[in-house]
Formats: sequence, C-alpha cells, structure tokens
Amino acid sequence: MSPAEITHWNHSLRAETPRAIMAWAIAQAAGRAIVSTNFRPYEAAILHLAVQVQPDIPVLWVDHGYNRPATYQHAEALRAQLGLNLKTYFPLLSAAHRDAVHGPLPALTDEAGLKSFSTLMKLEPFQRGLRALAPTVWLTALRQTQNPHRAGLDLISFEPNFSALKVNPWFYATDADLAAYLATHQLPNEWDYFDPAKADEKRECGLHAAWGKAALTA
Repeated sequence: MSPAEITHWNHSLRAETPRAIMAWAIAQAAGRAIVSTNFRPYEAAILHLAVQVQPDIPVLWVDHGYNRPATYQHAEALRAQLGLNLKTYFPLLSAAHRDAVHGPLPALTDEAGLKSFSTLMKLEPFQRGLRALAPTVWLTALRQTQNPHRAGLDLISFEPNFSALKVNPWFYATDADLAAYLATHQLPNEWDYFDPAKADEKRECGLHAAWGKAALTA
C-alpha cells in the first residue's frame, strides 16, 4: 500500500468503529493477518474484535518469561473464553538463564540495559514469530493516549521493522471506551501486568520504534 493510499485510509476510516476497521484490515490481508498481544490491561478488546471477524486468526504472543502470575492466568482465561489460536514464542534464553548471565533486570534509568534486554528477550522472538507467520497485516492494540511516541501514529501505517501493514483499530479509544467494551462483552481485564522491557509506560520496547530494527540487525 502506497503512502498516499495509507493517508487516504487513515482519513476514510477515522469515523468508523473499531469493528469496521478490524474487518477492513482483515479483508486486506488475503488470509495473512495476525494480531499481537502481551495480555496487558484492555488487550481482551482487540482479541475479542479479531476473533469476531476471523475466529482462527493467529495470535502472536512473546512470553519473555517475566510475566507475573496474574498475567499468565489472564492469558489462559482469554485463550479458553475466546478460543484463541495462540502462537507463543519464547526467547532463546530462559529468564533464569538471562539473570544468571546478565544480572538483575535493568533499572529505569539504564537506557542501554533496557534496550539490550528488549532485543534479547522480546524483539528477537517477536521477529522469529513474524518470519514464521509472515503476515501482510499486523493488528495491534496501540492507542494514541498510551505514550508520546504513539500519539504521533495513526490507525494505519507501514511497519518497516517487519514489512507489514500495521493497523490499530482501537487507536482513538479511551480507557472508558475500552472498559465499556469489556463490560458489554463480559471480558476480563488484567491490572498486574508489568513489562521489564519498557520499565514504564512512557517508553517503547522497540517493537513500535525505529531503534528496534537497528537492534535486530546489529
């Protein structure tokens, strides 16, 4: 899809519902759409939308090994409730192996350490998953309000890191919108989520930032 076409569709789909955007995106994929998740708060909304349109859509999850028990329990509950076609990818090192070799999780102020952790434990297995699944459309739960970087994105973009059209059906949704959606569809939420590759919500782990591609090819 050309830049001009992406601009057109960002404008045309702006007033559509997330369900309509999801249906449009999957229709562009010629059977090669995926949705990614980390089972963070409100992720049930994107997963529910996806399986309403394509019940067997592959769901890519990188389990870096540092999730809290509540996140694993949430993932299993959603897998059962929604019948998720979950494709789980793991780092080449276990969490215990990484800690033994590289030490404790990097601190919030250790930018180089956070990027190194993300590359090893999240970006590499994610890239492996993208290569195996080979999507033409990658559906995500990115939203404008999540951090300053994401505020500059849009519903649709071409993702050079992974050579796919990236579509964010809930991009303009608020927390209240998502809470209402979860309540309407009786979907669970998860509040104990923590991503050590980001350390706080204002950072990017590299999946959606330009430095991620450089880290993967270094």
